Amino acid sequence: MATIHRLAVIQLYPKPLQIESNYVKTVQFIHEAASRGAKLAVLPEYHLTGWAPDEPGFSKLCAQSKLYLGKYQSLAKELDICIVPGTLMEPHKDPETDEVSLFNVTYFIDNHGEVLGSYQKKNLCTSDPHSVIQTPLGPVGLLICWDLAFPEAFRELIAQGAKIIIIPTFWTLNDCSPYGLKLNPRAEALFLESTLTSRTFENTCAIVFANIGGSKSSTKTNLYAGLSRVVVPFLGALGDETKDSAEEGMSIVDLDMQILDEAEKQYKVREDIAREDWHYVYRHTSGFEGARNEKL
Repeated sequence: MATIHRLAVIQLYPKPLQIESNYVKTVQFIHEAASRGAKLAVLPEYHLTGWAPDEPGFSKLCAQSKLYLGKYQSLAKELDICIVPGTLMEPHKDPETDEVSLFNVTYFIDNHGEVLGSYQKKNLCTSDPHSVIQTPLGPVGLLICWDLAFPEAFRELIAQGAKIIIIPTFWTLNDCSPYGLKLNPRAEALFLESTLTSRTFENTCAIVFANIGGSKSSTKTNLYAGLSRVVVPFLGALGDETKDSAEEGMSIVDLDMQILDEAEKQYKVREDIAREDWHYVYRHTSGFEGARNEKL
C-alpha cells in the first residue's frame, strides 16, 4: 500500500520586526494543521522578522532565534507534528575578527521535538555541500529561496536519495528587474511556477514550497508572489488554498509517495545519474575535484 503524508504549507504574512505576533500567528496555523491530521508543517523564509536588515533593531531580534527554535521544538512535541520553521536569522561572531554575521538557517524538527538536521542557505551565502536528512517522512532535502534557481542543488540531494525537497522562501513580484516588470508584471510568478514544475519532473521528487503572502486587508497584496504549494510529477501543483493565491493562508495536501516511484520508473533520472559512466560532472560525483582543479 502506498505511503501518503499529509502536509501543511503555510503562506504567512510576516509583519516586519513583529517577531512575537508573527510567532503567535504561526502557532495558530500549526495547531490547525495538526487538528486536520498534518504530519509536517512548513513555514516561509524570514517568517518571524520579515526581511528588514537595515531597520534598527533587526539584528537584536535575530539574536532571539535560538529561543524561538526551542519554542518550535516544544510545539512539535506537544502536537506530534514535524515542523520546518521557515528560516531563522542567526548571529555568529567570527572568533578572529569579532565581526558578527547573520546566517540564514532552516531546520527539520521531528514530532518528538528533536532537531534532525539543519541547512544554511548556500547560493548568495556559502558553498558547502548539500546533505540529506533522514526523517519520519523519509529522506528529505532542505533548500532556501534562490537555491531553487540552481538545478545542481537538487541533483546533489537526489543523488543522496532525497524524495522530498522543502524550500522556505521570501519571494515577491518586485524581485524582478524594472525591465522584466515592464515586459511582464508577473514575471517572477512565471519563474516560480515554471521552475518548480521543471524541478519536480527532472528530479522525480516532491517539492514543498512555502512562500510569504500578503495580508487580506493589505493594499500591497499585489507585491506578493505567494503560490505556496506541493509539487509532484504528473500532477504539478497541489494546494488549493495557496497555489494560485498571493494572500495569507494554508494548504493541506496529501502527498502520495507512489507518484514519485512511478515517475522514477517513467523517467529513470536517479537510475541514470547513478551510473558509473554518467557523462555529466556534478559535485557529488568523483570527477568533481578533478574537473574543478583543471579549471583552476
